[in-house]
Amino acid sequence: MRICSSTPALVRLCSTHPLYQSHGFVGVAAAVDPVDAEKVYTRAKELQVTISMILTTHSHWDHAGGNRDLVELIQKRENRQIPVVGGPGNAVEAQTQTATDGDVLKLGALDVKVYFTPCHTRDHVLYHCEDALFTGDTLFIAGCGRFFSGNPAEMHYALNEVVAKLPEQTKIYCGHEYTSSNLRFAAHVEPDNEMVQKKLTWAMEKTQKGEPTVPSTVKEELETNPFMRVTDAGVHKFANGEKDPVKVMGIVRAAKDSFVIGK
Repeated sequence: MRICSSTPALVRLCSTHPLYQSHGFVGVAAAVDPVDAEKVYTRAKELQVTISMILTTHSHWDHAGGNRDLVELIQKRENRQIPVVGGPGNAVEAQTQTATDGDVLKLGALDVKVYFTPCHTRDHVLYHCEDALFTGDTLFIAGCGRFFSGNPAEMHYALNEVVAKLPEQTKIYCGHEYTSSNLRFAAHVEPDNEMVQKKLTWAMEKTQKGEPTVPSTVKEELETNPFMRVTDAGVHKFANGEKDPVKVMGIVRAAKDSFVIGK
C-alpha cells in the first residue's frame, strides 16, 4: 500500500491524510475523514484513483462533516454511490455501513482491519491497512484525544493493548497535527527523555518550514508519547510514584488538560 498524502494545507483542512490507495487493485482508493469534499475529489483525480469508500474514524464534524458532500459529489459527477463506513451507533454523517472491532473491509486486494476504540467518542474506530494505521482522535503524535465519552481504562486499552501491539514500523496517520505542543508536554512529563527532546527539535524545524510531521511510527510513539509510556519509570515519577497504568493514564491526561506551554 502507498500513502497518498496531499499538500500540507489539504492535510490540515481534512484533519488527516485523506486518501490511501490500494496497490492490489490499481486505481482504487479510500477517503479517510474527508472534511473538504471538493479538495479530496480533486486530489483523487490528480492521483488518477477512484474513491471506492469513505472511512470515518468517528462522528465529530471535523472528521465526518464532509461525508455527505463527497457522496453527493461522486453521485453527481460519476453517477455512482459509495459506502460510508463508521463505527457502532450510526452517528457518523451519511453512514451506510457499520464497522466494529475485528471487522475486515476490502480495498481492492487489501484488507483494512478495524479496531473499536471508544473513549474520545463512543463510536471511535481505527483503520489498519498493511503498514498504515489511521487513528483519528484516539492517538496523536506524542499525545491522545480527550476522554470526552470514556475513561482512562478505555484509552489505556486503545493505546497500549491495541496500537502498541502492532509492528513497530507501522505508520501513524492521526487526525490532527498537534505535534510540537504535545512534545512540549511530553518533555514536561519526562524532562530526561532524550528521544522526546530530539523529536521536539525536529518537529519545530518541520513546522517552521511548513512541512508536515505526520506520519509517526508505533516505535516512535513508544519512545516519546507519555500516554504510551504509562509503565515507564519516568512517567511514574511524574505521577508521584503511581504505577498502576490506568491510574497513570488518568493522571497524565488530567495534567495535559491543564498544561500551559512554558510551564
